[in-house]
Amino acid sequence: MKSLVVAGSGCLALLAVASLDRSADQRERPVAPEAVAAPAAAGTARVVPAAYDRFVDAVTAPAASATPRRTGHPVLRPGATVMTSAALDAVVKKSCAGCHSETRKQGNLSLANFDLATIGQTAPDVAEKMINKLRTGMMPPPGRAKPAGDTLQVLMETLERNMDARYAANPNPGSRAFQRLNRAEYERAVRDVLGLEIKASSWLPLDTKSANFDNIADVQMPSATLLDSYLDAASEISRLAVGDPKAAVSTSTYKIARLASQLDEVDGAPAGTRGGTAVTHNFPADGEYIFTVTLHAIPTGQLFASTAPFDEKIEIAVNGERVALLDIDRGMSQADPQGMDIRTKPIPVRAGPQRISATFLRTFEGPVNDNITPLGHSIADTQIGAQSGITVQAHVQNFAVTGPYNPTGVSDTPSRRRIFSCRPLSAAEARPCAEKILSRLGAQAYRRPMGANDVKGLMAFYDEGAKEGGFEIGVRQALEAMLSSPHFIFRIEEVPAAAKGQVAVAGLDLASRLSFFIWGAPPDSQLVALGRSGRLQDTTVLIAQTRRLLKDPRSKALSTRFAAQWLRLQDVDLVHPDANQYPDFREQLAGEMVEETEQFFNYIVRENRSVLDIFTADYTFLNESLAKHYEIPGVVGTEFRKVSYPKDSHRSGILGHGSVLTLTSVANRTSPVLRGKWVMEVLMGSPPPPPPPNVPDLEKTGAAKEGRLLTTRERMEMHRENASCNSCHQFIDPIGLALDNFDVMGRWRIRENGTPLDTRGDFYDGTKVSSPAELQAALLKRPVPLMRSFTQNLMAYALGRRVEYADAPAVRKIESSARASNYKINDFILGVVKSDAFRKRSLLADATPATHETIPAPAASRTR
Repeated sequence: MKSLVVAGSGCLALLAVASLDRSADQRERPVAPEAVAAPAAAGTARVVPAAYDRFVDAVTAPAASATPRRTGHPVLRPGATVMTSAALDAVVKKSCAGCHSETRKQGNLSLANFDLATIGQTAPDVAEKMINKLRTGMMPPPGRAKPAGDTLQVLMETLERNMDARYAANPNPGSRAFQRLNRAEYERAVRDVLGLEIKASSWLPLDTKSANFDNIADVQMPSATLLDSYLDAASEISRLAVGDPKAAVSTSTYKIARLASQLDEVDGAPAGTRGGTAVTHNFPADGEYIFTVTLHAIPTGQLFASTAPFDEKIEIAVNGERVALLDIDRGMSQADPQGMDIRTKPIPVRAGPQRISATFLRTFEGPVNDNITPLGHSIADTQIGAQSGITVQAHVQNFAVTGPYNPTGVSDTPSRRRIFSCRPLSAAEARPCAEKILSRLGAQAYRRPMGANDVKGLMAFYDEGAKEGGFEIGVRQALEAMLSSPHFIFRIEEVPAAAKGQVAVAGLDLASRLSFFIWGAPPDSQLVALGRSGRLQDTTVLIAQTRRLLKDPRSKALSTRFAAQWLRLQDVDLVHPDANQYPDFREQLAGEMVEETEQFFNYIVRENRSVLDIFTADYTFLNESLAKHYEIPGVVGTEFRKVSYPKDSHRSGILGHGSVLTLTSVANRTSPVLRGKWVMEVLMGSPPPPPPPNVPDLEKTGAAKEGRLLTTRERMEMHRENASCNSCHQFIDPIGLALDNFDVMGRWRIRENGTPLDTRGDFYDGTKVSSPAELQAALLKRPVPLMRSFTQNLMAYALGRRVEYADAPAVRKIESSARASNYKINDFILGVVKSDAFRKRSLLADATPATHETIPAPAASRTR
């Protein structure tokens, strides 16, 4: 099935011909409000006027105003109009055949044979595409005539009712293949089971995304390479969790990004330091370890900052306590035997997770008397490290830990306390104790109670390991088997043997669905108990548990996992603004921008705010550094807190967030095209089509003319002279240009290349837009498609599959229900959880019935 969120087309001229004068025989008198509940006659489409409040999202004249909502958006009730199916068919054929004929097929769509009575059966995906384009008001495209009056509104609502009725007659909750734990879920699962913090990226490959999320089942099929990565991870994690008194010497290296500034204190480092790095490292055994610091060099091989008028020292600390102080030789060079490395003597460290840091002792504080202003990106160019008149300081490039040397055992660690809930005092007690440990941990790992075969399989691995190395080695080998098991790695939902058609999701599987949706982690014991008893399938219990999970701090995963992917925040890392033009951009600032947006969304969830706050909020979350970047006074300290925008601020909602503005830019300029495309795709759910082949890139357009640097707008206007480009850019560019006062780093500006910015444009519905505020108003004229787009994304993330056209009625129902409460976010979340798509599943024709214990256990151990 094709996705509901489909690529739009700038040439999809839906209903794009001259106004249709409906003759008197095609019109009927309005239906009286008291007749709303009466069913429509066959072949007749009726718009229901009363009992259905609408935001302004249609082409229609306003009538009586309903009760105003707190957001201030007016609610209109359009007059009731009735058109026959034949009349609507004529509208589509007359208005669309010119562009969407069998020969032209613009937008890869033909409506030449459109039939309202059968399109739900013959081409439901086309019907949903039409609904989406009509709801957003994008079709007919700018410059094309529209049918008169509320014809488009009638067509849109008729299509919606027909599709909803089709689903009601033949419901399809959808299906998906099994899911597997992605990187983020794997880390959380290991932490919940073993109490061990890990970086899954050390073993697992990058997750493939579908529908913009990394938990979509259709791209999670395992490969031999992927399964081997899970086996490697299981081997190393079990070793770290239990400890390894016979661990071989190895080296772990932590790289500091070149984009990171090293002028200020880093998180987790001791006070009075600057730069360097601080990380949590899992030591496998008690023993001695050597710490190595590699410093940056200039292109000729000398130390970066060799011209500094002072000596510097590096402090090595473990859990904030200094264990070594290293002098930096300003004359060191890459040609030296040790190169740019500085090593400590062997230092004793206990096993387990320890916070280690390699930082510089702060030499001075305050302004410097330099020839140029100090740069936020402190090592934008290594060449400046050899020049006079500029105060520069040494920078750490790598920090490495090597060991253990002379291991003496394994101390008590958080993961060992989690694992060893009992200790055998004799050989006879060893196996029962191991069975108790593995039964408890296995239930957590498998997200359900352990069956007899589950325990038997793990105990076989214990027996093998205990025979070779004793009790702890046996437990470690069983843990490795547990982490390698399909029961842990995959989320395979139980299917009753005699089931056909549609089935309710089993209680334990529903517990996992709910927990991974809201927490991004496995279910806790309360959810598992309710799932096992079957009580979780009761709607009242399910709603109560959803509310409980939302109140838990772990619900922050909705911001760090769902919102971060929906809003494409990971793309901030892909944009490295040109250091010559934006020398203050640094890794820390990029991280603060992402943190702002995540905390903002988390606040909306935590306080059950309206989703419209995403567009209209007059507040955000800032720390001192980011507030200075936005030129907002009165914010002091490194902690993020809620801050109201000043009255004269140009920022509002996420369209004023630095994260969004940076990820929609390129290195050396803003990109109205990327910004417009982002708004259309992410917020509106109507992405523009890909550019036609052989269209020259904007970068090939001249950057200067007659000795003057051109603005981005001027270059875009030259680019749009190509007719094949203009059809799409007439939608994209006005949206992006309205945000062009924000530069690559999200700072407000009024000039580009010395020329005043011209951000004026016409929104595709004819609204004049030239600023973020005007763009916001234009978007909020039609909040319904914005809220449906949000619902589709939330649903895809919750279900772990792409949203299909069969899900559109559920999306409409969730949005309509949430509208009554001014779009409170909990109503969207609860709407998804209560939907058939979340609580039921359709069985594939070739599906093999399975229970949780029919999945094969791992064949062999990989303990090392």
